[in-house]
This record gives sequence, structure tokens and C-alpha cells, in this order.
Amino acid sequence: MNRILLGLFLGLAAGCASDSRDDVAPTTHAAAVRWETSPERAFARAKSEKKLVLLDLQAVWCHWCHVMEETTYRDARVIALLDQHYVTLQVDQDSRPDISSRYEEYGWPATILFDADGRELVKQSGYIEPQRFASLLQAVIDDPTPGPSVVPKREIAFASEPKLSKALRSELEKTIATRYDAQLGGFGTVHKYVDPPSIEHLITRALDGDKRSEAMAKQTLEAALQLVDPVWGGIYQYSAGGVWTEPHFEKIMSFQGDDLAVYALAYAAWKDPRWLKAAQDIRRFLHEKLTSPDGAFYTSQDADLVQGEHSAEYFALDDAGRRARGIPRIDTHVYARENGWAIRGLCAYAAATGDESATADAKRAATWIVTHRLLAAGDTGGWGHDEHDDAGPYLGDTLAMGRAFLALYEVTGERVWLARADGAAGFVAKTFAPAPGAAGFRTSANASGPLADATVLREENVALARFANRLSHYSGKKEHEEMADAALRFLATREIALDGLPGGVLLAAEEREHDPLHVTVVGKKSDAQAKALFRAALAIPATYARVEWYDAGEGALMNEDVPFPEMPKPAAFLCTEGRCSSPAYDVGALAERVGTATRSKTAGAPSGFHGF
Repeated sequence: MNRILLGLFLGLAAGCASDSRDDVAPTTHAAAVRWETSPERAFARAKSEKKLVLLDLQAVWCHWCHVMEETTYRDARVIALLDQHYVTLQVDQDSRPDISSRYEEYGWPATILFDADGRELVKQSGYIEPQRFASLLQAVIDDPTPGPSVVPKREIAFASEPKLSKALRSELEKTIATRYDAQLGGFGTVHKYVDPPSIEHLITRALDGDKRSEAMAKQTLEAALQLVDPVWGGIYQYSAGGVWTEPHFEKIMSFQGDDLAVYALAYAAWKDPRWLKAAQDIRRFLHEKLTSPDGAFYTSQDADLVQGEHSAEYFALDDAGRRARGIPRIDTHVYARENGWAIRGLCAYAAATGDESATADAKRAATWIVTHRLLAAGDTGGWGHDEHDDAGPYLGDTLAMGRAFLALYEVTGERVWLARADGAAGFVAKTFAPAPGAAGFRTSANASGPLADATVLREENVALARFANRLSHYSGKKEHEEMADAALRFLATREIALDGLPGGVLLAAEEREHDPLHVTVVGKKSDAQAKALFRAALAIPATYARVEWYDAGEGALMNEDVPFPEMPKPAAFLCTEGRCSSPAYDVGALAERVGTATRSKTAGAPSGFHGF
């Protein structure tokens, strides 16, 4: 789920869903609604039976969907109205990124009413109690025309350049300050959660000596520790009530992967044991609760032990107390996108801590996805979502795996992962590129059917711009720069840039405009000293870095923009903005080079970009 929109709408969201894979999924409750799970079948029935369509878009893991299923969808009047006038369609949003992206600003459950031709009539977010829901259903029966919740899509004149204007950049920077909750930390005052791009942006500024950014990042990270499960690890999705002490207990993969990465980055920057402990707890939950026997990662853990019942009392118990009462459901679907998120988090953790077991877990999951989610034999880059997808392919899966492969290359130096990242980028370029006259990469390809929509998501394009730009420095390929620019032209459009927290947009724009800190270790991969230098290079607290390991026995690196000499012994070279240091032959010397670079910032260089 998009975290930026989450902050606006989460109060009405939380989820649950049927696991049935049949065309018609009977509810688990007596005298309740029978659900279609196929949009095509639902709308075909609606036309033939002259009925309306109700879409219940929900998630396996969350609370308020369970509540709505237990109450609203068991109400006699609601059931009678649905049975007589509607075809009921229930979709697990995790399983259908195309439909999820269309309605994600509504949170889960999202309830959308259509006519038989697929025209939207009503869109509602969150739990709807039975009496109000029955009135809503009857009102649409009486007047099946679009209501005030359905507004036409806005026409946007996209930016002509893939750069933020000076005025827009200033406006985005001001938004960081105005949206920040100075009293409690975090952004906004309704729901509390970690927004990783915003925290990464603050850490980037802090690394250049911005004390206010440092204080904001640390205050938020400390407050968010209250969302970390002290018993099983993992991080809850968010806290309600404008405070950090009222968590909703679902643990979904986007939060596990991203928050693991941001706590690891904070530890690399400040070596605070609190941030290490948080990262370790999230990593422990991934390993112990969301890892399949084959090493791939499951999707989420439910917020409720008993569906529809709040679980604060349960999650206050110790391990033995919880196990005596049972374990909340794990969604055992294995999606490529969710595995990509987990792998990136593990790689960030491994880079910051040197924990090779985390790298091993990441490689095991990536190998499973390579074996089981490749779209076509011989394809080098396209990734399916699930074992069998009803639609797609989706940008999110290939993008997440492309970023995961690049992260694996960075923490291992193994070139197979860079080749796979390159393949993923190629598939994205040919499959999800902006339509003629438009901007931004589409979230799904080959969209068809009654709910087809060529949605372009802001946060996906932030991730794509950062991935393609970062990859361009490893590959030296112009097409990767062009891909980053195509995403940035979308993001540099004022209405889009300001539509949510700006940290990710600012990071993407600044990274595209400058070279990353570049460290290359020269030496055989079997050499212990070369390994030590590589490990030290990975631990450098930089939010934007290119780390490579040149072993002459493996041939040239993909991008030979810097020619490195044959060395009599392993050495590391630190480069930035077109300049390189003298060789560092040990970890201490490399640390000294990094310190010199940090103290001697190039005049005018933006935060996080150091020269010497």
C-alpha cells in the first residue's frame, strides 16, 4: 500500500479476505454473502441478470475488513438487498496490484459500486456499519447514477523537463517541515507510522551536518520503536489516535522490508544500539515467521487472532501466552513483489551490520523467485506476481525484484545479480513505458476486463527513478538514464510532486543530478583483506553510494568509467564527482579517506554528496 496516501486514509482501513480460489467463494460464516472472485465473471453475470456490482476490495491481514464481514455482511437487510440487486465481488488487494493501485487511496476495505457496464457509482473507504450500508445500497438501487464520491480524473500538464524547478524544490522542502509533528515525531497528526523515504531524506541531510534533520529522524525512529513487536519482532503497520501507543497489529511485508532498511541505515549513520535492535527484531520476524520452508517469503501476518476482534490483549502477552491461544494467520502466498521488498531490506541490514546470514537469506529467496516466478523461459527480466496471475504483468513485481537484484550485487559483488537487475530494467522499459503523450510508468501491462485501468503510481515511479539512475552508474548504459528521466518527468509535475510526502521525490531528483559516492575494492574475492575492505565499504553511512568489487580474474566490470590499475595487494579507491582517492590498503585507511571526504564537502554539493 502507498504509505503517503495511507497517512490520509488509514483510519478507515484494515483488511481481510477469502483465500478461496474458486470462481464463487462461499463465506465462512452462515447466512452471509456469497462472493464472486473473478471480475470478468461478476460483470458478465451483472449484465445477464440486470444487476449492479459491488466490489469489496480488502486484504487478508487487516482488522476492519474482518469486522465488516462479521457484522455488515451478515445483516439480514444487507444480504437481502445484495442478493436481489447486486452481484458481489470480493478481491484480495494483495493478489491484484492492478485493482489495488486503482483504489489504494481508499484504504481497506474499499467498497465500490458499479453498474453492469463497469461505470463507477459510489466509492467508500473503511468500515461501513449495517444500517448505513443498507441505506447506501438502496439509494444506488433507486438512483443508479454516479454520486459525489465519483469525480472525473484530473487533466495534468506534465513537466517538460525531468528536473525539479527551484520553486518546486523549495516548496517540497517546506512541506517536510510543515507536515512534521514536532511534538510526537512523524508526519501528520492522525496516524503514526514510519515513512522510509522521508526518514532517508532526513538522514541524508543529517549526514551533511543538518542538526534539525538529524533530530527529526531520531525523534521519529525512537517513537516508532513502540510499533516493534517486543515478543516476535516485526513492525506493526501504524498507530491510531494521533499517538504511537495505539498500534493496529497487522504486519505486512512493505513495512517489514522498508522499515528494516531504514533502521539499518540509521544504525550505519549513528551506531545507536536502539536502531540495531529494531532492525534485528524486524529481521528476526522475517526469518522466523514469514519464511517459507523453501526460503521464499510469505506476505503478511493478520492483525486478529479471531477475525473481527481487537487483539491488543493478545499482543500484550508473552510468547507462551500467545502460543497457548493460537497464532494469527499468516498469508502464505509468495509474491515476487513482496519478496523483492524483503530482499532489499535484508541487504541493507547486511551492509550495515556485516551479518552474512541475512545475505544468505536474501540470496535464497531471490533464487526461489528466479526459479518460480520468471514470466517466460529464456526471459531475463520479467517477473510474475503469483504462481498463476489473473492479470498482469505488474510493474511492482519486476521493479521490486530489479531493485533486489541490484542490492544483492552491491552486498556480494556477484555479477549474476547485476545482470538480472539489467534484465529487469529492460523488461520494465519495453512493458510499462509511458503511453504516448503521457508521463510515468504504468502499474500494469495488457490491462483488460471491466476493472482495467492504466494507473500510474507516484511511489512506484519514485522507486523506478531511483533504481534506474542507480543502475545507470553500475551499467554505464544510456537507456537506464533515459528510464530514470522518463519517471522523473512525471514526478517533476507540480500536482504529482506535492501529492504526498516529498522525501522520495527529493531523493530521486537529487540522486539523478549527481554522481554517487563510489568505492571500488580491487583484489581477489578469495583474499581475506579484500573481503575486509569490501565489508568496510558496505558499512559506509551514505544514502547514495556505488560499491563494487573488481576481481581481474572475472573480467571487466560492466561500467569501466574508472580504470583501476593492477595492485600488488588488495586496495580500495574512494571516488566522487569525478575524482578518486589514493589507494587504501586497510580498513583504517579507507575510514580515513571517507572521513576526509566528509569533512571536505565540495562547495555547493547538496546534502549527502561528499567530495574531496
